[in-house]
Amino acid sequence: MQKKEKSFGIQMLSVQPDTKPKGCAGCNRKIKDRYLLKALDKYWHEDCLKCACCDCRLGEVGSTLYTKANLILCRRDYLRLFGVTGNCAACSKLIPAFEMVMRAKENVYHLDCFACQLCNQRFCVGDKFFLKNNMILCQTDYEEGLMKEGYAPQVR
Repeated sequence: MQKKEKSFGIQMLSVQPDTKPKGCAGCNRKIKDRYLLKALDKYWHEDCLKCACCDCRLGEVGSTLYTKANLILCRRDYLRLFGVTGNCAACSKLIPAFEMVMRAKENVYHLDCFACQLCNQRFCVGDKFFLKNNMILCQTDYEEGLMKEGYAPQVR
């Protein structure tokens, strides 16, 4: 069973001039800036809500942060440290947990490896592909294979 990521939203809020300044969860000083961040039910200076690994400002890299082992992390570092890696079904090389992938049923592929395994035609978004005997095939190669096997695809 795969564990779900512990992700939390980040809200950027405008500080209202008539409200009492809030304390920052990062540095414990009052937030007197024009904007503040709200995350993990706490308030933060924009500079104080940072990834524990790469020090990026989390309010700038997205609207989500991740926590584990008392660390506040950006998505990339969370996946790098705690994500599941796997092997590409085409080239068998390791796919890092933070890398974008293509999936076909239970097979996972590097983006560059997601191509017809007979003619090497790369697929674009919306292209039709076929998975036969755990091989990715373009429509032409799939239909030629069916013809060789004696199964002509039905044309409608």
